[in-house]
Amino acid sequence: MNPLPGYLLVAALLFAIGLAGALTRRNAILVLIGIELMLNAANLNLIAFWRYGPHPEALTGFLFAIFSIAVAAAEAAVGLGLVISIHRHLRTTDIDAMNRMKG
Repeated sequence: MNPLPGYLLVAALLFAIGLAGALTRRNAILVLIGIELMLNAANLNLIAFWRYGPHPEALTGFLFAIFSIAVAAAEAAVGLGLVISIHRHLRTTDIDAMNRMKG
């Protein structure tokens, strides 16, 4: 029995929740959390296709997932740094208030 469709369903639900969170929230930190959920759904797909693919001994999906986790960590660090910097200047994390790019 192949449980791959179960993993894909969970990943699709996780991606949909992350997408809804990223598109509907006004708080920049909650938007970043939504983006992280979408990246975690992609990681779940990478691992599931690697595990139930034709060559699970090759470790390619695992390496792609580790690379994706590293990119997500860098994205979170840069994103939170930008949010903190903008909060210091504007005193808000509302995305609608962040409409100007002045130095």
